Amino acid sequence: MLSSQQQIISFVKTHLFSDKSVWLCTILKTWGSSPRPIGSMMACTLEGELVGSISGGCVEEDFLEQLRDGKLRALYENKSKPMTVIYGETEAEQARLKLPCGGQLHVLLEFLEPSDLNKGVFDEIHSALERHSTISRVVDLTSGEVSVGDYASKDALIIEQETMIHSLSPMYKLLLLGAGDVAKYLAEIAIALEYHVTLCDPRPNYLDNWNVHGVETSSRLPDDIVRESYNNPYSGIIALAHDPRVDDMALMEALKTDAFYVGAMGSERTSAARRERLPELGLTKDEIDILHAPIGFEIGSKTPAEIAVSIMAEITAIRHDIKSI
Repeated sequence: MLSSQQQIISFVKTHLFSDKSVWLCTILKTWGSSPRPIGSMMACTLEGELVGSISGGCVEEDFLEQLRDGKLRALYENKSKPMTVIYGETEAEQARLKLPCGGQLHVLLEFLEPSDLNKGVFDEIHSALERHSTISRVVDLTSGEVSVGDYASKDALIIEQETMIHSLSPMYKLLLLGAGDVAKYLAEIAIALEYHVTLCDPRPNYLDNWNVHGVETSSRLPDDIVRESYNNPYSGIIALAHDPRVDDMALMEALKTDAFYVGAMGSERTSAARRERLPELGLTKDEIDILHAPIGFEIGSKTPAEIAVSIMAEITAIRHDIKSI
C-alpha cells in the first residue's frame, strides 16, 4: 500500500518512463471551505486515466471534460508554461462545481512531457519517498522546469518569487505491539488513514489467529524491529500487549528514537508502574517523558473499537502538532 502522494508520484513516473505525457494538478491556495488541503495533487494521462484528488470529484469532472474536448491542451499551448486556474471565483461557478459555500481553489496545471529531465526528477522523488526521506519538488513557474530539493518545510507548499517548492512526505508507518483486539481495530483505522502498519508479537502462538488485510506481521523481537526500521519522524510505536516482556522491550529502544509518537496502553496505575520500571532499562527522565501513557483521548471508550478510535485520534493530533482538543 502507498500513500496518496506516493501513488501519484509513482503514477507520473511510470507514464513518463513509458514515454507518455501527464497532466499534474497541485492545489496552490484555498479560500473558504475546501475539500482538499494545499499541496494536494491529481495526475491524469491524455487518455483520461486519473489518480489523486483536488476536490470531492466536481473539479475532476470539469478537468476531464476540458481534456476530452481539447480546451485544456489549447489553453496550455497558448501559454506553454504552468498555468494557475481558479475554480469557484463566482457563486455561479461554485454552484456548478458543487464547491462548499465560499470555496475557492487555485490549482497549478503542469503538462509533463517524457523528457530525460522529467524522468530523472520523478525517479529521484519516487526513490526518496521509498527510502522514507523528505524531498521537495521545485517548479520554475516561468519556464515549467522541474527540479528536486533535498529539503522540506512544515508548510506543504511555498511560493517564493517565481518558484514553487512542494514538500513531499514519506508514508507514515505504525508498529503495533501485541496481537489483540485493540490492535486489530487500530490497524484497520490506520490503514484507512494511509499508514503502513506492522504488528509484532514474539510470544508463541499469539499471531496464529491474528489477521488484518494489508498488515505485515512479525514474531521477531520488537527492540530489533524498532532499531532497524522505526528511528525516524515518520514512525509511531504503540505498545498494546499488556506484557512487559513485549512492551518494555520495545519501549526501551523506541524512547531513544526520533519517532513522532510512542505510546503504551494501560490504566493510570499501570502507566505509573511502567514509568518506575523504565529507568532500570537505562532510560533517562527526558526519554521517559516522551511516552504517551495512558494512550488515547478521553472519550469514555470501553470496547476495543472505541479504544482504538481514541488512540488513533491522539496519534493524528500529535502528527499534526495539535497540543490539545
